[in-house]
This record gives sequence, C-alpha cells and structure tokens, in this order.
Amino acid sequence: MTGMFTVYLVDDDPGVLKSLSRLLRAKGYDVKPYSSSQVFLEEHDEAIPGCAILDVPLPDLDGLEIQDVWTTASGSHRPVAFVTGKDDTPTSVRAMNAGPLDLLPNPGKDQHLLEALSRAEAMDAELRRLRSELNVMQTKVRTLTPREREVFTRVVAGRLNKQIAGELGTVEKTIKVHRSRMMEKLGIRTVADLVRMAEKLNLSK
Repeated sequence: MTGMFTVYLVDDDPGVLKSLSRLLRAKGYDVKPYSSSQVFLEEHDEAIPGCAILDVPLPDLDGLEIQDVWTTASGSHRPVAFVTGKDDTPTSVRAMNAGPLDLLPNPGKDQHLLEALSRAEAMDAELRRLRSELNVMQTKVRTLTPREREVFTRVVAGRLNKQIAGELGTVEKTIKVHRSRMMEKLGIRTVADLVRMAEKLNLSK
C-alpha cells in the first residue's frame, strides 16, 4: 500500500457502502463512496490513482454502463471490479465480457475484495507509468520541425538517407543533418529504438 490509492465505491445500498468503507479505511485505503452513479461520474477524478468498485445493478446507470461511458467518452482505463448480489448468469457473462479486474459476489469474502484491490493497485501503477512514458515521448516529438518529422516517418519506414532525399527533393547531406537533429531531440541513438518509439506512439504507419 502506498497510502495514496483511492477506492471509488458505487452502490445504492447504504449498508453495503458503510460496511465496505469501514473495511477499506481500516486497511489504509482512501475511500470515496457514492450511492448515485451520476454523481460519481461528475466527481470522479481520473488523475487520482485508484480503482472503482461498481455495483452491477444500479437505478440510474449500472456498473456496466458506467464503464462504457468511461471507455467511449473519456478513454479512461481505470481498473474496475464489478459487484453483484444477483445469481444472474447473463448479467455475470456481460460483466466478464466487459473486461473487469474482477467480478465479486455481494456479499462476498473480504479477502477476495482485498486481493482484487491489490491487483488493481499494481495495474493502476503500471498504466500510469506507461501513460507518463507516452507523454514524455509525445512531448519530444512535438519539438520536431515539420521537415524533421518527415525524416522521422521515413526513417521508421526503412528508407535510406539517399531515398529520403529523393522523396523530399533535397540532397543526402541535408537529410543527414535533419536526421541527426531529430535523433538528438528524441534522445534516440539507434533506428531500432526509433521504431519502437514510433510503434508506441502509433506513428509507424
């Protein structure tokens, strides 16, 4: 536990919210309980490390619909675990097809919930590390001039300096200068590393 991990609880049962909040706070988690999915969506802060525990059946937007709003509207990748008290196989199948961290019974064993949260914390940390890495790379790419960007995409595509010069209507010596400056700005030393960066940024095509 880092002491900075927030668990968002969304359940329309006050008793469940109270008992889970008490349990998780005792384990050192910061807990934000909500009985309304709409209020939760309005107040949810993607910048805060954490995960969401969503009840599947809710009176307004259910847990599955909340996740759908996240992924389609905001692109959120926050770890999610669904909780359902219904012995409803179709609902369980729908929930698992949504790709949650876990599908937990309600009521369920505290240990199962805590194990799910431990996985969520590791997953959230890794997702944030990857997003931070991508942000750094995107910032570097934005420092390239238009011509350096053209050289970047052609080097990634496997073009030789002479070929790039012909395509851009200049001489090979000029391309070498642009290529050197581009690699320096990106902090890249080899073409292999440049290709890996392009793939991560989806710039390889």
